[in-house]
Order: sequence, then structure tokens, then C-alpha cells
Amino acid sequence: MSLDHVISQPVINTSRFVLRPLRESDKGLISHYAGDKRVARMTSSIPNPMPPGAVDAFVARAMAENREEDIWAIDGTPDGGEELKGIIGLKRMDRNQTEVSFWIAPVFWNTGLASEAVEALVNANPLKNAAMFASVFQDNPASARVLIHSGFEYLGDAETYCLARDSNVPTWTYSRKL
Repeated sequence: MSLDHVISQPVINTSRFVLRPLRESDKGLISHYAGDKRVARMTSSIPNPMPPGAVDAFVARAMAENREEDIWAIDGTPDGGEELKGIIGLKRMDRNQTEVSFWIAPVFWNTGLASEAVEALVNANPLKNAAMFASVFQDNPASARVLIHSGFEYLGDAETYCLARDSNVPTWTYSRKL
């Protein structure tokens, strides 16, 4: 697939990094970081251990023209950093809404990177949404603070199945009107 097919997904610049569409060359770092049990356990969709082909399929879905979710690499090269520090995405929902998801490589935890990435995505509002939603596991208060810091408001409790844990996990759900 040529890069022309992902032009519709904008690049979002910040002072520390760029949010850019995924590319084939990201597979190695995605495998490395997403394969870390600490990352997988805080997401609903990353299995642990990572099965063969899972990252290839993820990148292919992210680059597909008919994708249901826009996924960006958090690319630190503009600031002299790593090419991939994490992933952030917007999954399309009905009524002009999206669901935000993100993960940050453990080496970059507690650096403000997640907050800056979520804020950049909210401010850019690339899909011109009326609202964004996000859920975090209740045993991950750092991600809850990221959402609150970015203007999301608590909606309530729920639970979501986590592949890495092979169980349902209690969540907090947040929303932000745009």
C-alpha cells in the first residue's frame, strides 16, 4: 500500500512529537512495546503473549482505506527522540462520536507524553466529532488522570474484557464534548 492511501489521516504536530499515521516500519517497535505485559494488561485489545501475525494485522487494519479507527504513532523524532513512543487512536462511533484509546511504552511513562498526545488529538479533532469517549481500567489511575487533565468528565463504571488478562476488568468511562 502506498502512503497516498493514508493521506486522509492528518499529521498532528506538537512541540515534543508528531502524531502520524502508522507505517510498515513501525511493526518492530509496536511488537517490542505492545508485547510488554505491563502495556497489554492495561488495554482491552492487546493479547499477551503476542501471537504471530498480530502486529502485522494491526498495522494492516490501521492503513486500510475502509478502516473503522484512525491510529497514530506518537513519533518523537522531531525532538530527537524515539520513532515510536506509543499509539493513540480514534474509533468511529455513531452520532458523530469517537472512542479514544492510547498506550505509551513503559520507558516513557510519567513524562506527560500521554496527556500531551490526548490533548493534541482533542484539540485537532481530526474527525470533526461532537464528542469523544474513553474508558480506562480502574487499576490504571494514571490513564484516568490523563483523561481528566485533557478535559474529559467521568460518566460511570462498567467493565470490559481484557485479552491479556483473559477476564472482565472494571472500567471508568469518560466523555468530552467538543
